[in-house]
Parts: sequence; structure tokens; C-alpha cells
Amino acid sequence: MLVKPNTQLSLKRRDPDETFGWDKEAAKSELLVMHERIDVMQRRLAAERQHSLLVVLQAMDACGKDGTIRSVFGALNPAGVKVVSFKAPVGHELEHDYLWRTHAVTPARGEITVWNRSHYESVLVERVKGLATVERCDRRYRHIREFERLLVDEGTRIVKINLNVSFEEQRVRLQDRIDDPTERWKFRLGDLDDRKLWPDYRKAYELALSQTSTESAPWFVVPGNKKWVRNLAVAKIVLGELEAIAPKLPPDDPALAGLQVV
Repeated sequence: MLVKPNTQLSLKRRDPDETFGWDKEAAKSELLVMHERIDVMQRRLAAERQHSLLVVLQAMDACGKDGTIRSVFGALNPAGVKVVSFKAPVGHELEHDYLWRTHAVTPARGEITVWNRSHYESVLVERVKGLATVERCDRRYRHIREFERLLVDEGTRIVKINLNVSFEEQRVRLQDRIDDPTERWKFRLGDLDDRKLWPDYRKAYELALSQTSTESAPWFVVPGNKKWVRNLAVAKIVLGELEAIAPKLPPDDPALAGLQVV
């Protein structure tokens, strides 16, 4: 799943139906164990308040970002988890550089923050739709690497996850949204316009992930066609990042020794 730094990614070689040999029912049971372990690590992270974790979720429309967030982070203490969804910049956001609005919502010490879409829209959507020149996007890869290096140096661990769904699976999910009255609100006609640009988006993703996967802020490509595989894979990645931070509970206050509450 890891995109190795300084290598050229080919999404054609990443199977969105990959199961890693996992059994579906066993994977669901293991996900519950992952939830418990992530919960323990999150509480330690919040208690220590020395580090933070930023999880970037990036994918095409209907590829499972919301579902992943619900599945992996839904059971955690909401006081320690923040979810930020990025839409097209508007108003005051357009008067600043493209990283301005993202820096404002990076996680505080002790927090886990999940970005549903991210600053990468500026080298994906803007590149594909010609809203930024190729030369400008090429400069932005360097900006992004340096921005993420800054966050890491200041105590934020970063993990970036691309949910890899096939063209056919996206068609099925978009049709399900149209057919289900309770899900129809998620669909917009522009999704079909973006779908026509699928090959261009794939090339933009390959380039962006190749250019910005680093040792300190790696990209992972997670197979997304099977939701149970996606959920467990993301949970494993998140737990691994928290374990790498290795947060610890603060030492006991000596004044509490022998204290009795009456």
C-alpha cells in the first residue's frame, strides 16, 4: 500500500479489489480490536499533549471517504478527533495562498485531525481542469513537501491515504446515490462531468502521490472496492502511526499519593 518515496506510482498496478488474503468476517472482528487499540492510543495522545496526528483522505467522488471516517474514527472520543471537509475555495479563502486555509485547521497537540479532501485538490482538480498551469502545479509539489515537513518538525505526524476505487465501482456507487432518496443529496451533476475526466484524474493522482510521498509524510494507496478491506486497512495504518508516536500518560502527581476522596 505504501508509495515509496522517489518512485513513480502506477495506479494500474494497484488492484482496487485486493483483499490481502483477509477473510471478510475475520476482518470485521479484527476491526473491532483495532478500534479498541486506537482508542487507547488516542487517549494517551490527548493526555500527553506533545504530538498530534493528521490523516489526509483523498479520493475521487463516491470512493468512500465519509464511510471510512465513520468506520475508523466514529467510535473515538469526539473531544480528541476533528474532521475537516474541504470544498472549492470561496470568498476570503481566494484572497490567500492555497495553503492558507489548511494551515488554520491542522491538529493541535493531543488531537487527531482527519481531512476529507485537502490541499491536494490544488494539484488535482486545478491541474485537471486547467485552473492552474502545469508549471504552477509543479511548483506546488515542492510547497506541499515543505509545508508538511514544517508540520512534522513541529510535532505533527502525517499520514496520507488515497482510497483507490475502480471506474466501474464508482459508477455503481453514483447510481446507488441517485436511486436512494436518503443518499440523493450527496449527488451533484458535476460528478458526472468529473467522471468523464477519470483518465486525467488518474494521471494527476499518480504524479501528485509520486512527487509528495516522503519518509516523514508518506502516501498509502488503499484498495477501496471492498469496504471491509478498506476499513481494516485504514485502521491498521492509523494504529501504526499512533504507535510510532508512542504517546505516554503523564507521570502521576506525587501529591495524589494516598489521597482519599471524602
